[in-house]
Amino acid sequence: MRSLVVATRNKKKRAEMEALLAGLPARVVDLSAFPGAPEVEETGSTFAENARLKAEAAARHTGLWAVADDSGLVVDALGGRPGVLSARFAGPGATDEANNRLLLELLASVPPERRTARFVCAIAIAAPGGRTWVDEGVCEGLVAMAPRGDGGFGYDPLFVVAGLGKTFAELSTGEKNRISHRAKALAKARARLAGLWGDGTENGRCPVSGGVL
Repeated sequence: MRSLVVATRNKKKRAEMEALLAGLPARVVDLSAFPGAPEVEETGSTFAENARLKAEAAARHTGLWAVADDSGLVVDALGGRPGVLSARFAGPGATDEANNRLLLELLASVPPERRTARFVCAIAIAAPGGRTWVDEGVCEGLVAMAPRGDGGFGYDPLFVVAGLGKTFAELSTGEKNRISHRAKALAKARARLAGLWGDGTENGRCPVSGGVL
């Protein structure tokens, strides 16, 4: 069985992605299994560009198929911020709590109906042979007035899912994995991997329509 490297050292993210990729003929590992794997600077201007940077770096370092995501919160009242800076919104090395606190401060005077937002996720698949594919998923919602729930990570306690009235942090893992931006992007990526591997494209040389960067 082949190995599939998830380009993260975040155990919660790895577990979430592993659950969503379940059923593929691969053993899922993360970068903690590869001491010396480089830290990739997220210099892209889009989620897709950053996901590609991370997946390709992981594939080069390990010589294995790699998958990486870049995701974040896009808030309309903030002109699309925090966007690609979501993980470091409050500064380099910022904690989830600091990012959430800054977001609430910036939206303090914004009424509930204008706090519309969406989570966006780009998933990049990098083959050992050098080819990369990218798929995206989106989940619409709004920013809560205060954190709610104990689950998830990042902005999950503040993101109220459209039509549900609950934050990501108030949902069970199963519920979140059915509707989240990452779930939608990974469903596309999972189908793409199944097709690539099913066609015997070990080196990523088989043409696949759509999502190729």
